[in-house]
Amino acid sequence: MTPFGITAPGRILFGRGEAVKAPDLIRAFGERGLLIHGANPARAAWLVKALGSQVLALSCTGEPTLADLEAALTAARVHRPAWVAALGGGAALDFGKALAALIPAPDGPMEHLEVVGKGLPLKASPLPFIAIPTTAGTGAEVTKNAVIGLPELGRKVSLRDDRMVARLAIVDPALTDGCSKAVTLASGLDAVTQVIEPYVSVKATPFTDALARPAIGLGMAALMQLMQGEDGQARDRMAWVSLCGGLALANAGLGAVHGFAGVIGGMTGAAHGAICGALLGPVLQANRAAASGGTRDRLDEVCAVLAGTLGSSAAEAPSALQAWAWAEGLPGLAALGVTEDQHTAIVAAARDASSMKGNPVPLPDATLHEVLERA
Repeated sequence: MTPFGITAPGRILFGRGEAVKAPDLIRAFGERGLLIHGANPARAAWLVKALGSQVLALSCTGEPTLADLEAALTAARVHRPAWVAALGGGAALDFGKALAALIPAPDGPMEHLEVVGKGLPLKASPLPFIAIPTTAGTGAEVTKNAVIGLPELGRKVSLRDDRMVARLAIVDPALTDGCSKAVTLASGLDAVTQVIEPYVSVKATPFTDALARPAIGLGMAALMQLMQGEDGQARDRMAWVSLCGGLALANAGLGAVHGFAGVIGGMTGAAHGAICGALLGPVLQANRAAASGGTRDRLDEVCAVLAGTLGSSAAEAPSALQAWAWAEGLPGLAALGVTEDQHTAIVAAARDASSMKGNPVPLPDATLHEVLERA
């Protein structure tokens, strides 16, 4: 067996009602802190009140940009927090994770951002980071990177360091109850993608297989149930699948879906989960057609699992998945702002994306163009 390591938070709490423990557990890191929340401060009011007056609360109104990060760093360093907590969706968690990493850093963000910056390791240990997700999709509560947008360059890139993983992650599925159908669909497809891509990744390990493989069918079935109506047990299962995906991708990487998604998100500003959902079926189809041997066996296995929930044959599962997502209201890439004349630039940029390195088979440019056309 090939040696492998495991990167994960120091402590994970999972289950309905676990969020009530957050104030006491967070205060154990110190009284003075920084809390990042989503666009609606009312959803975080309970935690702000419980944490007390020495906590600075900042809003994350969308996927964070470099300008947002630099402005928040200025405010946060004046406040001198002992810890950073984030309550919200993947964007808020990434924003908090980046701030925890950079508040102690002697250099600016560009020293450490990948692709557009120098990509250098952090020179100082991050502040303790506590993650409390309110959506089930990105798994950002347990990953070791934070995605930052540079809209003027049309890119999204990562700040990445093993030490950025949360000290504490509290996954309370009750916080996801009542999410809109559109958010549930997009984030849920992201969660399903993030248990499929690590399972077929060239970097897969027995640890990531144990997390990802059982979660594929579980996540797809739960998501289909939630499209029919609110269901607490399905919310619980989606939160678990999202957590498994985050742990799996932090240790096995991703693939072409996410290789494309970072580029397209930077160009269009479209929601990450919707982009991943649009790409998942076409990428699965392309990978399966190009693969052989044990890699093809894994892809066939994934398609068979999806077929079991979608009511299709395994061979038709990628197209059946895409048709189902469209029927539930997921937009295609064109509706998300991708134009045909952008395809060549997207393919060129995606080829060099870090996520593409985990794809189970190398895909030639012609195939990558076909994926974009199908999506």
